[in-house]
Amino acid sequence: MTSRPTGEPEELDHVGRIMAKWNDAMPDLDVSPQGVIGRLHRLAARLTEELVAVYSEFGLGEGEFDILATLRREGAPYELTPGDLADWTMVSSGAVTKRVDRCVEQGWVTRRVSDNDARGRVVALTDAGRDVIDRAFVAHMANEHRLVGLLDDADRSRLAAILESWGRALGE
Repeated sequence: MTSRPTGEPEELDHVGRIMAKWNDAMPDLDVSPQGVIGRLHRLAARLTEELVAVYSEFGLGEGEFDILATLRREGAPYELTPGDLADWTMVSSGAVTKRVDRCVEQGWVTRRVSDNDARGRVVALTDAGRDVIDRAFVAHMANEHRLVGLLDDADRSRLAAILESWGRALGE
């Protein structure tokens, strides 16, 4: 059991305790954004831990899961250019290359010259890749249902709408 610093209320979470300290240290400064940003940051890290634990059950890391899931949801013939993969996975082309390389090594994807452009490449899901992502994605969705199930339906709906609105405002 961890002990709390003296004088801090037990009901405050970690971010609340940090904010209380800032309020003591700089009482004229509004630190209220930390209540949102700090909690989102901590929650994102914790959610990533929960998600990655399920991916690892299938021999996947975050990057491999992302590549395989992106190809799978594309539909038959389950292939995209590396540029399209970068757009859909929101990582750099260099990161896509590393992720695809790892998937090729496992036999989950193939990389070939494009039929339309001899300079272009196409990444395609293999049967083994489809099998692993189908199993992993079912487990992933069960895990996400478990995680959001910690909130009631109304809170989930409000939070989803708020996050969508905020993302649009930030130019997502």
